[in-house]
Amino acid sequence: VVTGRPAGVAVRYGGFAGVPGLEHLVVLGHDGAERWDAVSGTVRAAAPHPGVASVRAELPGFLDRAGAWPGVWIEEKGRAVAVHTRRAQDPEGAFEALKGPLGDLAVAHGLVLEPGRMVLELRPPGMDKGVALAEYVREVGAGSVLYAGDDLGDLPAFATVEKLRSDGTPGLLVCSGSGEVPELTDRADLAVPGPAGVVEFLTELARAVREA
Repeated sequence: VVTGRPAGVAVRYGGFAGVPGLEHLVVLGHDGAERWDAVSGTVRAAAPHPGVASVRAELPGFLDRAGAWPGVWIEEKGRAVAVHTRRAQDPEGAFEALKGPLGDLAVAHGLVLEPGRMVLELRPPGMDKGVALAEYVREVGAGSVLYAGDDLGDLPAFATVEKLRSDGTPGLLVCSGSGEVPELTDRADLAVPGPAGVVEFLTELARAVREA
């Protein structure tokens, strides 16, 4: 599992700890900055970037001065901070109005801004889902790769799979959902209807592998 959330949060939401059959599961949290594996049951992580703490302290006043819309809210993600506009009266207008100023704020603190679906995340540079996936594939020596994603933050991982395919490693790209992120749909080999569609696809794939 490669996620922008903290690894521990993903493990808790997914109910992954101590589940029979998931002994080899690895969760790469914060786009690879954190790692949880089922073998040890612990999270390993590098030291946090100091710019995140600085942005965290500055962001409420910054948004107020920027005239942020009612409904815009801040999500504390530990090693990153995200600003959500989905609850604003004009989500897309708020998103576009804040993207530039938040990009400048990120740069001022040595961070990068990653846009998503009505969310703008300020996080440390040098790590994304593509980098995390590439490093993990090298580590395990994967003979083939299947990657499913649903947001703009998954585009670097899509690019990694495309690069692996060009180098001879078979890979499949799955878009979980279709309408909201055409950038993923256009590059995916397969589009399924959200998380339930991913579950159904993987279940059928597992069945086919067992029967092969």
